[in-house]
Amino acid sequence: MKTRHIVALAMAVAVFAAACGSESEPTTTMTEPTESSTPSTPPTSETAAPADSPEPAASGELVRAEVPRDTAPDVTNDEIAALVAGNTEFAFDIFKVAAAGGENTMLSPHSIATALTMTYAGARATTAEEMATTLHLGLLDDRIHAARNELDLRVTAEPPQVPDDDSQPFTINTANSVWGQPDYPFLEAFLDILARDYDAGMYLADFSNDTEGARVAINDWVEEKTEGRIQDMLPPGVLNPLTRMVLVNAIWFKANWATQFEPDLTAPGNFTLLDGNTVETPLMHGNVTMPYTTGDGFSAAAIPYAGDAEMVVVLPDAGRFEEVAAALSSDDLDVTVAGEQREVDLTMPKFEFEAQFGLKTALQELGMVEAFNPPPGPGTADFSGITEGSELYVQDVVHKSFIKVDEHGTEAAAATAVILGLTSLPQRATLTLDRPFLFAIKHRSTGEILFIGQVTNPTVG
Repeated sequence: MKTRHIVALAMAVAVFAAACGSESEPTTTMTEPTESSTPSTPPTSETAAPADSPEPAASGELVRAEVPRDTAPDVTNDEIAALVAGNTEFAFDIFKVAAAGGENTMLSPHSIATALTMTYAGARATTAEEMATTLHLGLLDDRIHAARNELDLRVTAEPPQVPDDDSQPFTINTANSVWGQPDYPFLEAFLDILARDYDAGMYLADFSNDTEGARVAINDWVEEKTEGRIQDMLPPGVLNPLTRMVLVNAIWFKANWATQFEPDLTAPGNFTLLDGNTVETPLMHGNVTMPYTTGDGFSAAAIPYAGDAEMVVVLPDAGRFEEVAAALSSDDLDVTVAGEQREVDLTMPKFEFEAQFGLKTALQELGMVEAFNPPPGPGTADFSGITEGSELYVQDVVHKSFIKVDEHGTEAAAATAVILGLTSLPQRATLTLDRPFLFAIKHRSTGEILFIGQVTNPTVG
C-alpha cells in the first residue's frame, strides 16, 4: 500500500510592548466592526464601516485602519531575493543561539522575522538601526514592508492541483494580528502599515484590567490559526497590566513527501545520542531520488515534498555534530539543493516534539539591545513610530513550535511527477539518519527558510 508522509508544523511569535509613563489622548483613526467579533475570528481585508457611537469598541473586538491589504505590491524579484538573503542570514544566527543547549530544537525564522519586522515599523533612531542589523534588512525602509508582503503572498500561494488527485499535498497558512489596549494612542501611520502589508487588524485587549483574559484570547487565536497545534503559547505571568500591545505571527505547514515511505519497511532501530548512548526508535526506510552532496564532515540531501518545498537534512560525521552545527551556513544548504540528483537509500526516524523559547537574550546577543531597555534615558527604546513620546519598549519575544514527522494514508500524486524525467543516475548513495542531524524546510521557489532545527533524540517529545 502506498503511503504519504505528512509533516505538520506550527508556530507563533509575540512581541510585547509595555508602557513606561502616562498615557496621552488617542491619535489613531480606526474603524470598528458593525458586528461584534470574537478573539478567534480572523481579521478580514475589508474595512468595516464606522460605528455610530464614539465609544471605543469592547475588549476582544476587532478594529482596523481604513486601509485594505495590498494584494499586488509593486516589488521586484531582486528585492525579494535581497529580503530572502537577509532572512537566511538571520535564520542561521538565531538558530545557532537557540540550539546551543544540544536538545531537540526547531524554530521558524520566517515567523520570528515577520513579527519583528512588524515591530520595526514603529522603531526609530538607534533602536531601528539595531533591529535592522540584527534582522539583516538590506532594503530601504519604504520597501521593506511591501517586500515582506509580497514574500508572504508568494509563500502562501496555493500550488497547482495535481491532475487526478483529490488531495491537497501542500499547505502553508500564515496569519498576523495585533492586540492593543483600548484607548491607547497608537499612531495611524503605524496601523496603516500593519493593515496594508501584513493584513493585520487590531484586536482590543484590556491588559490593564483583565490581563489574564487578554492572554487567553491571544492563545485562542493562535490555537485556531495553527489548527490546534500551538496551545497556551503565552504562559501565565508573561503579560502584565502595563502591557499595551502584542504583535503575533502564526504559521502552519503541512506537506506530503514526493516519494512515499512504505510502512511495512518501518522498523525499530538504534539512534545514537550525542553522549554515545543509544535509544530505540521507529526508523523509516525508502529509496528516494533527490539532490545529494557531501561536505567537510557531513552528508546532506534535499528531500522533496509534493509541492513547492523541500527538507534539507544535514548528517554530521560521527563525533563532529557540534563542529558542523556551529559552522553550518546558507552556502551548505544552497550546495545541497543544487547537488547532483542521486538515488539515495534513505533511513529516517519518525519524530514529534514541541519547543518554546523566550528570545530576548538571544536577540540581545545578536545586537538588538535598545529595544528591550525601558525608557526614559540614553540608550533606551525608541518606538515613537507606534505612539508619540518615548514610553514603549519590548518586554519579551516568545516563540513556540511543533513538528511531527510520521506516515499517514495514501501518497499524493505529485510524487510521480518528481520521480519521472530522471533518465540516468550516478551510483546509489546511502543516507542513514541514525544519529543527531540538522534540518531546514525551505520554500523552493523563493528560497525562504520556513523552519530550521535539529533532532538530537527522536524519542523525546
